[in-house]
Amino acid sequence: MKLYRIGELAKAGGVSERTIDYYTKLGLISPEKRTLKNYRLYSHETLLRLKRINELKQEKYTLEEIRQTLAKWEAAPELDHVSDRLSYLELHMQQLEREVKELSPILEKMKPGQARRLLLNLLPQGAACIEAIRLFLEQGPTL
Repeated sequence: MKLYRIGELAKAGGVSERTIDYYTKLGLISPEKRTLKNYRLYSHETLLRLKRINELKQEKYTLEEIRQTLAKWEAAPELDHVSDRLSYLELHMQQLEREVKELSPILEKMKPGQARRLLLNLLPQGAACIEAIRLFLEQGPTL
């Protein structure tokens, strides 16, 4: 099993050593073990996790949202596949909510006919999904 020292992990993950320290301090990643001289050693799985963190950051998730998502992914190892898909869908939904919130003021400034024409150019399922997200954001979930 390949183990990475902090500098190697940082280089392979495309981040700084300081970022590795910060993520370790936050509990987003953790060393596999330590050397006799107390150097932290990270596993290949940690590198994959670091890349996943970077992907989520690119999608504008906060570190707290990322921490919560990673915790959910680890919560039920026997249901990894289902858990991963649900977590992915949850993240995707959050991203869609952000985008709808960004578009809402623009759509509200348009003339009713302009916004309607834009929505009619979408596939029916897409338009229905957008409308559902908009209603969800305005009214909240119903259980």
